[in-house]
Amino acid sequence: MTNLNDPAQAVAWLRTPEAIRSRCHELLSLGEREALPNFQVHFDRLPATADYVAQVIRENYPTLQIPYHARWRHFAAQGVDRWGQLAAGLKGVDADEIARIRFDLCVTSVLLDAGAGPDWSFSEAGKSIGRSEGLAVASLHAFRAGLFSGDKTQPLRADATGLSPLAPNAIAHAFQVSDSNPLVGVDGRAALMRNLGAALAARPDLFGAGHRIGGLYDWLKHRAVDGKLPARAILAAVLDGFGPIWPSRMSLDGANLGDVWRHRGIVSGDLTSGLVPFHKLSQWLTYSLVEIFEDAGITVTGLDDLTGLPEYRNGGLFIDMGVLSVRHDALKTFPIPVEDEAVVEWRALTLALLDRIADPVRERLGKSRAEMPLARILEGGTWAAGRKIAREKREGGGPPLNVVSDGTVF
Repeated sequence: MTNLNDPAQAVAWLRTPEAIRSRCHELLSLGEREALPNFQVHFDRLPATADYVAQVIRENYPTLQIPYHARWRHFAAQGVDRWGQLAAGLKGVDADEIARIRFDLCVTSVLLDAGAGPDWSFSEAGKSIGRSEGLAVASLHAFRAGLFSGDKTQPLRADATGLSPLAPNAIAHAFQVSDSNPLVGVDGRAALMRNLGAALAARPDLFGAGHRIGGLYDWLKHRAVDGKLPARAILAAVLDGFGPIWPSRMSLDGANLGDVWRHRGIVSGDLTSGLVPFHKLSQWLTYSLVEIFEDAGITVTGLDDLTGLPEYRNGGLFIDMGVLSVRHDALKTFPIPVEDEAVVEWRALTLALLDRIADPVRERLGKSRAEMPLARILEGGTWAAGRKIAREKREGGGPPLNVVSDGTVF
């Protein structure tokens, strides 16, 4: 039995999928009782939302062969297989080293992915690519150029030596930032990369003597049993190894809690009272790393132990479809700090509602949970549906709420 009055056990619990789910569903239960301060929940709108998501899935994937919601989709923006192009130059490199390179690329790219803002884009071969896809393409170009490597004779790696000195101007240059092409949170992104370098150097047990992100692939591979690795083991390693990189918003027993926030509706009478964990980027990173293991011949089990992702595409879907409505118009009028209780509430409701909508979507598609895990519903449906309806509702396709991020959350 976990003792949540013991600091170490409380920190460990806050890093589990069970903690994320239970706290988010607790807030959804308050929504069912009309007891939330910022949002109302309209469950009668869920069937129409499930219809919309299923329709989007069929439009995007007529055969229903849906990949995971992972960073690799963004590398193929505008139909260009950029990872495939890079991998084509790795003939003769053994499978484990290719997996390490993919770890290096994927982790840096995901951690640099927090919302770009509406006015930024990346220009590649004369074509402009914005938002998450643009950030992915920009980070891939930076990786290929060796920005994250401490050994310029081996550009395709990310290690402590390469990451630790990264300054905001290096990120700004790589992402083509200018007065006319502003990127949200440049300083935050650069700080995150420097923190990542420090975390790699501090944990040779996880990242190896080379203090390289790809060392985590080896550490996890050795923990596979009979060729199988639980998804929660990947998430646990991600949260353990990369936990110290996040801005120190909140800590417990000296541990940086990361993507954990406060909401007055959570009353538990222990050290975790008031705390709502999300670990959004860490979970999306985990989904992205799953593909690397599967391509390397390791089966990842228990994928649905992980949760949905509480970000503005999924959250925007529920607002735009009328499942969620704000109690105060000011929330739609003024920018909201990411730590505001209203944002915590929105994210928690989003995550819990993704659980609620998953089975209705599967039913409409005639698929089982095993055939259509949440990671596929996110990719084929809710995230894409959130983007589609945002474009229908608002010029530019921005989210329904303007959240002020520091470049490390959304």
